[in-house]
Amino acid sequence: MENVVLIIHLLLALSLIGVVLLQRSEGGGLGMGGGGGGAMSGRAAATALGKLTWILAAAFIATSLTLTILAAQKGAGSSVLDRIMDAPAREEAPEPALPGTGEDLLPPSADDTAPLTPTAD
Repeated sequence: MENVVLIIHLLLALSLIGVVLLQRSEGGGLGMGGGGGGAMSGRAAATALGKLTWILAAAFIATSLTLTILAAQKGAGSSVLDRIMDAPAREEAPEPALPGTGEDLLPPSADDTAPLTPTAD
């Protein structure tokens, strides 16, 4: 259930972004003004996209509230501090094996195969 609402929420967010980007700029917010016409022109396009924006925004808020309610029901009865206090103690990581014991995964280097006693020249 939560995954379905989350996917619908994502699709609504992407649709809302697309519809807002399709709208014509009416103010001089960035100093550029509105561009040329698109597939639709005039006042009808502005009202249609405006209504669609309001519908998508309302649906987006509804899915946001639904996701919040679902998350609250899933985590009801416990707080974050309770989960931290009840968590098992972390185990210490084992110490790494020393080189030359046969437990390492790398092949021996040239230094490992050299004799350890000095040779007299």
